[in-house]
Amino acid sequence: MRRFLIVLGLGCGVLVSVLVFRALRMPSTQVPAPVAAPLELDAAAHAERLGAAIRLQTISPVVEADRDLEAFRALHRLLASSFPQVHGAMRPTRVNELSLLYRWEGSDPQLPPALLAAHLDVVPVEPGTEADWKYPPYSGAVAEGAVWGRGTLDDKLNVMAQLEAAEGLLGEGFQPRRTLYLAFGHDEEVGGAQGAGAIAAQIAEQDQPLAFVLDEGGAMVNDMIPGFDAGLAIIGVAEKGYVSFELIAREQGGHSSMPNRESAVVLLARAIDRLNSERPPARVTPALRASLEALGAESPFLARIVLANLWLFEPLLVAGAARVPSIDAMLRTTTAPTILEAGVKDNVIPAMARAVVNFRILPGETSADVRRHIVSVIDDDRIEVKSFRKGREPSAVSRLEGPAWDVLARTIRSVFPETIVVPYLVAGGTDARHYLEITRNVYRFSPMTLTQEDRSRLHGTNERIFVDNYLEVVRFYRELIQNLEAPEALEGATPKSS
Repeated sequence: MRRFLIVLGLGCGVLVSVLVFRALRMPSTQVPAPVAAPLELDAAAHAERLGAAIRLQTISPVVEADRDLEAFRALHRLLASSFPQVHGAMRPTRVNELSLLYRWEGSDPQLPPALLAAHLDVVPVEPGTEADWKYPPYSGAVAEGAVWGRGTLDDKLNVMAQLEAAEGLLGEGFQPRRTLYLAFGHDEEVGGAQGAGAIAAQIAEQDQPLAFVLDEGGAMVNDMIPGFDAGLAIIGVAEKGYVSFELIAREQGGHSSMPNRESAVVLLARAIDRLNSERPPARVTPALRASLEALGAESPFLARIVLANLWLFEPLLVAGAARVPSIDAMLRTTTAPTILEAGVKDNVIPAMARAVVNFRILPGETSADVRRHIVSVIDDDRIEVKSFRKGREPSAVSRLEGPAWDVLARTIRSVFPETIVVPYLVAGGTDARHYLEITRNVYRFSPMTLTQEDRSRLHGTNERIFVDNYLEVVRFYRELIQNLEAPEALEGATPKSS
């Protein structure tokens, strides 16, 4: 026994030494960057121009009605009048009438182009919630140090800030060496096929592969990870897939005074409960592993020991993260029942009950995997499983190192010096995925600061952005456009298929 305890003690000592050594040797992934020079901007003028864009109700989905089309046409006119130097230097092309593609010609045709993306459309305001807004949802009000209204966070702020940056640089005589596209789709909120999808196809036909694409997706956050107080700039490097399935149960109906033990409603409820209880397994993807490594080197020492030794602590990390929905969504394909339909009268047992369940698919899995999971977990031939509309598979993972990543990370840390740059997996969808066929250097980041409360405003009530933060967004795009200039900044642009 004594010998066993000695061996055990030596083994524990060796293990602790290995854990500590790996933590001490964990390298920082942060890109060094000089602090950007201060920039004087007219806050009132910038805020008013953003507010004017918010007042135009460019709501998706767009239908073939003059009222709906006119809002987008009015926004086109507003952009032309607000940014005369941009429209003098790079007359935009209309793509499928409502999307806009600006081409800022570079002086060196040998440099592969870069592209900044955003979208013109916004989601509608939920009927009945208009009175809950502090300022009307399409007022574009400038009040309490913020601009209020639908689109201030998603995503007119990026449209306007990119144009503000270009307008300011043109006014200073700036001429890019590298051709730069500004691509503004009109249907991102409903998939982006007619906007960004068509823009990407047009660029692919006319130009060499892009060197760099930046779209919305990540943001500046400081309360996303429990116990981690440092400010984070989270850059989306991949997107989860999206698929929904219908579950249909059929059984004999009848009068509610003589119910069967297993009605269609009961069968469906049991199926949903099983799916909710037996979720797809959690796992650490390469994108998440890169996130943890970036966090680890900047973490307090005890946390660094865990993050530097995932080979040992990964099961504990996965178990703990499952309690935080925002983190759990990075670990697994998520399951969310969203639609339930059954019955027409309270004393009639329905013969049919229907549900729609939405899944956000983890990279490395497919829609077919999700379907097999559903059938296996429900394990009931009386439940019909049908596809519900067309889904999309998870995206490829963009490069997590190299010149394109470095130029983005360096720009972020120049404008926000105390920020830790972290790659992450985007749970939702963006227009960025449409550009993956013409470059692997596709990133998703908006330099807006989002608290937990602010994140609930996305697609929600009282959407707003503080004017000071909006000016930082403009400053960021100015720095990025200038940093993209160096020939070595964006080497090795290659499409996904290469």
